[in-house]
Amino acid sequence: MTVQEGVLTKRRRRPLPPLGFIVSLGFLTVVIFGAVFANVLPIDPLAQNIVDSLKPPSGSHWFGTDELGRDIMARVIFGARTSLVTAAGAVIIAALIGVPIGLVAGYFGGWRDTVLMRFIDVLLALPNILLAMALIAVLGRSQTAALIAVGVAGVPSFARIARAQVLTLRQLDFVSAVRGFGCSSSYIMFRTILPNILSPLMVQVIVLSSVAILLEAALAFLGVGVPPPTPSWGEMLRTGKSYLYEAPYYAVLPGLVLTLTILSFDTIGKQMSRALDPRSGGGTPGELERAGP
Repeated sequence: MTVQEGVLTKRRRRPLPPLGFIVSLGFLTVVIFGAVFANVLPIDPLAQNIVDSLKPPSGSHWFGTDELGRDIMARVIFGARTSLVTAAGAVIIAALIGVPIGLVAGYFGGWRDTVLMRFIDVLLALPNILLAMALIAVLGRSQTAALIAVGVAGVPSFARIARAQVLTLRQLDFVSAVRGFGCSSSYIMFRTILPNILSPLMVQVIVLSSVAILLEAALAFLGVGVPPPTPSWGEMLRTGKSYLYEAPYYAVLPGLVLTLTILSFDTIGKQMSRALDPRSGGGTPGELERAGP
């Protein structure tokens, strides 16, 4: 049996995903479906009716209403769109900046590694929330500003993971063989090494998505995130805390959805990390590519 066949056989024998992974995946599917098709649903997150302000959950308003009579469930569904769009944009920005930094630093080493990693250390020295607030102060308060701020805060994680993987792979035989053919450094980094480190990067995409959602909610809670009346989970928490005694559902229900969303991303990320860990019997795409007869 070849090495590649052995790896594939181990993959086939892996047990089914745990219940927590399945539940988390199902919950995220519902959240994403609601965010994507929110405009199709017969709900309006901005419709006000002062007469029905702070009404408890009922058949007509499943999550109750806020201080302006707006349906909280509708705002939670549209708030999911705000959080997911911010998270997706932030992850793209962090990956586009962080991965090339990690590739260059890990592949070349020397002064390039020193300069780039000191830049990453500076970003790491600043708390994410303070860095994001500083960027928003410069860019202004908007969803685009929040997206950029959260994305810049996620750059160090991608850079460090990419660098660590490159340091492991750059001296292996398949990289040396490509270098021996006279290929350029950019070709080796982006066409040879990058495809072989996609597994840990994909795990980081899931993990950073949960961090981005939490950071976006924290910015909105502090009053510097997405400006109202755009629905945002953090904004709902900020406003709802003033009505905790007379209408606890106002803050509790959006907070519960936010918590479950973050936990779902975290659970899926941990399960992916275990599944892609070679020591657990799985195999990364890089291992399958390097496996020979």
